[in-house]
Amino acid sequence: MPPPQLTFHPPLLNTACPWATTQDDIHALLCCPSTGAVTTRTSLIDGFAHDDAVHRYTFVDPAGGAALGNDAEREAVGSVNSLGYSPIPLDGYISIVRRLETALPAAVARKTIILSVTGDPAATAKCYAHISRAAPSISFPLAMELNLSCPNIPGSPPPAYAPSSLTTYLASLPSTPELPVGVKLPPFTYAPQFTALVQTLRPYASSLSFITATNTLGSCLAFDGDVGDGAGRGMLQGGMAGAPLHFLALGNVATLRRLLDETEELRHVVIIGVGGVSDGDGYRRMRRVGATAVGLATGLGSKGKRVFEEIERHVGSSW
Repeated sequence: MPPPQLTFHPPLLNTACPWATTQDDIHALLCCPSTGAVTTRTSLIDGFAHDDAVHRYTFVDPAGGAALGNDAEREAVGSVNSLGYSPIPLDGYISIVRRLETALPAAVARKTIILSVTGDPAATAKCYAHISRAAPSISFPLAMELNLSCPNIPGSPPPAYAPSSLTTYLASLPSTPELPVGVKLPPFTYAPQFTALVQTLRPYASSLSFITATNTLGSCLAFDGDVGDGAGRGMLQGGMAGAPLHFLALGNVATLRRLLDETEELRHVVIIGVGGVSDGDGYRRMRRVGATAVGLATGLGSKGKRVFEEIERHVGSSW
């Protein structure tokens, strides 16, 4: 029996990112008429020790590579970040959702809220338990995204790259979940990675409703100041996202959709396509290669929630 479906309309949303951290952030996204769902910033059971001096981001010119600062407004930008996770713990986000449930006007649609979580396998099992326990008393449909793809955690490479690590996480999920559960993947770059991934997912097909693909590409570097500052100064190393990632993300979504469709147990799994979308053309490309829904992060950070409204205008009613 397949797990619960992840369905929402329009098929456009934000992904886990710093612009979905606070109650105000989430309120603004819920009130945006051009999105069908909202994803919270990835959280842990006990929160993450965020440090502004360490965990940073900058927007970059995708053509010249120059840093654009944190307030860039361009049609298509890239980004590099050394961010970890949200300082707000999972229960904090559940409380935010409860408060917004009563604060939002009745006319505002109760969108699907995807609670993005991570931690070790035991902790992520607790995350599911907390969310499933809260879901019946919340009017927003809830889903859980298990983020196994952050490249910026020292000593903890993205678990989704290693089949043995990924298996440990998948085994911690319920075999018959009561709400949609998905995994957020890092970008893959060669065929055996995709094959190994699908082989690893197959025994746990009944636990998975969706895949989010892709997260940032790790070990990238941007100059975030004067190039001549000295070794290590003026540099920001971490995950790359936005426009420079777009075509790798398209390839990942296309390959994953093909392999999922070729695997009977996994055909039901939908893909949230993520990576470098900031306009209607990018949205259409993601949908064309097999994304059921399209997520944005860098586009949201650089342009604000108007990026969703612009995409809706570009695509008209042709979602």
